[in-house]
Amino acid sequence: MTGQGPGANRPVTPAPAQAPAPLETPAAVTAPASAAPALAPVAHLPRRRRFFQLIPNDLAFDYLRWRWYAIGASWTLIVLGLAMWWVRGMNYGIDFTGGTLVQVQLTEAADIGKLRDVLSKGGIESFSLQALGEAGHQDFLITLGHVDETRQAKSGAAPAESVPQKVERILKDRFPSLSVRRVETVGPKVGEELKGVAVKAVLSSLGAILVYIWIRFQWRYSIGAVVATIHDVLIVLGAIVVTQSEMTLTVLAAVLTIAGYSVNDTVVVFDRIRENQRRNPKKDLAQVMNEAINQTLSRTLLTSLMTMIVVLVMFFFGGQIIHDFAFSMIVGVIIGTYSSIFVASPVVHMLYQRFPVLAK
Repeated sequence: MTGQGPGANRPVTPAPAQAPAPLETPAAVTAPASAAPALAPVAHLPRRRRFFQLIPNDLAFDYLRWRWYAIGASWTLIVLGLAMWWVRGMNYGIDFTGGTLVQVQLTEAADIGKLRDVLSKGGIESFSLQALGEAGHQDFLITLGHVDETRQAKSGAAPAESVPQKVERILKDRFPSLSVRRVETVGPKVGEELKGVAVKAVLSSLGAILVYIWIRFQWRYSIGAVVATIHDVLIVLGAIVVTQSEMTLTVLAAVLTIAGYSVNDTVVVFDRIRENQRRNPKKDLAQVMNEAINQTLSRTLLTSLMTMIVVLVMFFFGGQIIHDFAFSMIVGVIIGTYSSIFVASPVVHMLYQRFPVLAK
């Protein structure tokens, strides 16, 4: 009995058998795991800027607030272009009017005034003369109206001389080093047919855009895209009229290219609007559109900038042959970028206000 008094406390004291450490370790391990989300303030970390990012990530500009100013500016440009078209008319090339184009090259010194005097004295009545390239580059473009050579041949005994041959003979008498580099002839009937084909091409492209956007999105979006495309085409045509650039098949190709370019930017914005609407169906439509435009603005501007660099190189270094094409593309890229931001989405917003979606 006495041996179990104080001596018994010594063997009973093994504390390790009383503290079940392995049973408590899982609780110690799972406690930080359950609190892990509260210990990681990822949202407060600074976001790394992307390479060559033009627009900050937190941009919150209200584009729809300025829609009436943008619509007013657009209508002003369109009305001025149509008024100039009515007053001055479109400067159609031989592709649409018919006629003959002759490109000549000289190795001796000559200016455009001397060539004009020589052609006038040689009996060439209606023509236009244009120097190609910079000063000192001895290439000239001669555009002549359509001449009925069959009627001229019937009036004389000798075989009639064609218009390009007559131009070459007159100029070679004064400039022996002259050489003809290119000759193009289009009849007046073909020119009228090409006008009809051009109108059909533009209308067909607009109709295809309307159907495509209608199927992919809604009819409100399709109308907004077509309105923005018509807006771009009219402003580009107005710029061509104001500058009296020559309307040729090449320039028409530029107009159709601009229509496709504008729709591409517009579809990107529309796709982001639809995505944001699905994420926040109860959010105000104007706010959803502004957020979508801000989110895609960097992509829109970078695409336009890269395209503009190529077009500017064509404009300044591509020569006179593609000068009008490059000019049309420059205007189209600027206006297409503007319309995808300030025209297409505001039109869709107004259609939603006028024809709201019926609750199911």
